[in-house]
Amino acid sequence: MAKNQTIIVTGGAQGIGKCISLSLLECGYQVAIADIDREAGEECLQEFKNFAAALLFVETDVSQENSVRKCIETIVNRFQRIDGLINNAGIAQPDNGPVEDLSLENWHKVIQTNLTGCFLMSKYAIPYLRRSKGAIVNIASTRALQSEKNTEAYSASKGGIVALTHALAMSLGSDIRVNCISPGWIEVSEWQKSRLRTKPQLREIDHRQHPVGRVGKPEDVASMIKYLISDAAGFITGQNFVIDGGMTRKMIYEE
Repeated sequence: MAKNQTIIVTGGAQGIGKCISLSLLECGYQVAIADIDREAGEECLQEFKNFAAALLFVETDVSQENSVRKCIETIVNRFQRIDGLINNAGIAQPDNGPVEDLSLENWHKVIQTNLTGCFLMSKYAIPYLRRSKGAIVNIASTRALQSEKNTEAYSASKGGIVALTHALAMSLGSDIRVNCISPGWIEVSEWQKSRLRTKPQLREIDHRQHPVGRVGKPEDVASMIKYLISDAAGFITGQNFVIDGGMTRKMIYEE
C-alpha cells in the first residue's frame, strides 16, 4: 500500500490518464487529477466516489504557467506533499495536415500543451518531489521514434518529451527519478467521459498486426506507471519504455 503518498496525473480525467488515476487509487495512493476538461473531471469525482478522501480534481491548463502554479498550490494545500508526477496531458490528434498548411498558431498550441506542459508541471512540482525523493513519469509516444505523414507538430512534441526526460534525469540526479513511456496503439474508447464513451471498433487485423496479438489497453500503461514510481524501480532513471505490442520492432515489407 502507498499510504499517504500523493501522485499527480495530468490529463487524468479521460483516456489513458483516467485508467492511471483509477489504478493508483486502487493501490492506495492519493491522486490529484489535473485536467483542462471540467466535465470529465467532475465525472471522475462521481465515478471514483469510493475513493473521495484520496481524490482531488483541479481544473488545469498545463500550457499556462499561472494555471500550473495554482494547481500545485491547491494539491499541496490538500495533501501536504507530492510523491509522483505523471505528465500525461496532451493534444492527441497527430494529423496536422500538409506541413505547408500547418499554421504557426497550431504548431505552438501542440508544443505548448504536450511539451511545455511537461516542463511547467515538473518545474513547479520539483521542490516537493525533492523532499519526498519522488519520481516523474512522462508520457511520450512511439511517434517520437517513427512517423506517418503530416504529423510534424505532434511527433516533434513527443520527441521533445523523450529528450526532456533524460535531461531532467541528469539534472535531478539522486533526488528524483525521471522516466518516460512511449505508448503505441492504446484503445481508449471506453475510458472517455460519458457523452463521448463508445465500444471499441476493432478488427481482427488490428489485433493480428501486433506481434503480441492484440491492440493495447490503458491498463498496459498503468501497470508500468505503478512500477516506475515504486521503490522496485529505484535503479531506473532517464529511460524511455516503449509499450506498443512490438510494433516498432516489426519489419514491414510490401508483399
